[in-house]
Amino acid sequence: MLKKLFPIDSLPSYVVFPKVLSGMALLPIRFLTPFPLLFFLAFFTSPYLRALEVEKITTPSGVIVELTYKAFQPGEIIVVSIKNDSAIKSAQVWFLKGKYFLGRNQSNTGLLAFIGLNLDLEPGLCTMKIFIEKAKGWESVEKQIQVIAREFPIKRLWVPEKYIKPPPEFRDRIRVEAEILSIIYGTETDQWLGEGQFILPSSGELYPNFGQRRIYNNEIHSLHSGVDISETWGAPVIASNSGRVVLADNLYFAGNTVVIDHGIGLFTVYCHFSRMKVKRGEMVKKGQIIGSIGATGRAMGPHLHWAVSIFGKSIDPLSLLNFNFD
Repeated sequence: MLKKLFPIDSLPSYVVFPKVLSGMALLPIRFLTPFPLLFFLAFFTSPYLRALEVEKITTPSGVIVELTYKAFQPGEIIVVSIKNDSAIKSAQVWFLKGKYFLGRNQSNTGLLAFIGLNLDLEPGLCTMKIFIEKAKGWESVEKQIQVIAREFPIKRLWVPEKYIKPPPEFRDRIRVEAEILSIIYGTETDQWLGEGQFILPSSGELYPNFGQRRIYNNEIHSLHSGVDISETWGAPVIASNSGRVVLADNLYFAGNTVVIDHGIGLFTVYCHFSRMKVKRGEMVKKGQIIGSIGATGRAMGPHLHWAVSIFGKSIDPLSLLNFNFD
């Protein structure tokens, strides 16, 4: 069944734990008149966008490694970059039991890696080790990172019982879909495919509910791994950045879902479409229409569930908007 849905021989064999679809959006939808201009003006003057911190670390041989981040909190992203150093053969980062290889940026003038601080990451002091290979061998440098706590809201929701305790005939399907997502999020494209800054995929009403503890039918079931954007049925959804479509299929919980690989382990996820307008393997440009707002899967009304995964770690999509990857 797995090969029928997704040809395994087209993907690498290693996998990581998928969380990015662990909590779908289930909001009481309010139908609004579209207000793209007012929405974007309000958003870009809001507290969701804030100045980034940039730290420079120098290796023994003089290589400058930059760490760019908003905060060391669950749901945030750390960008590790090395610019214009042709003497470097390869580089990698070890952090929180993960190993991240630096890939090429869009202009091929530097190296880039994304470190995701997962939604459920506990606070505490962590060590980041950066290894750099040159012609004469390896060198390394360390950085101590203090992860601080982040509070998330709680929401109670009511859905059909089949989405809380799926009938036996759907359990194999759900298992296979989880395997597919594991394989996808374990795939690494070593070249950055995006173009500059990420953009919002819809002009609807944004609910900044990343990390929300979801209580379905009085039972705690999930952490909300993305943000929800409420919009009228059939409204267009665009790609938040350029990349390659690696999934365009109907999933039990997420409904009609599109996943875009932007390279170097970073994926954006778009769920509950009424209609998908791209196919797996297709290259898409930032701003291209990829689907239409719907309510397929575990959803109470038309909206978009928008999520970000870095090697299977759930990242707040609104944090991603702070970065410019030119």
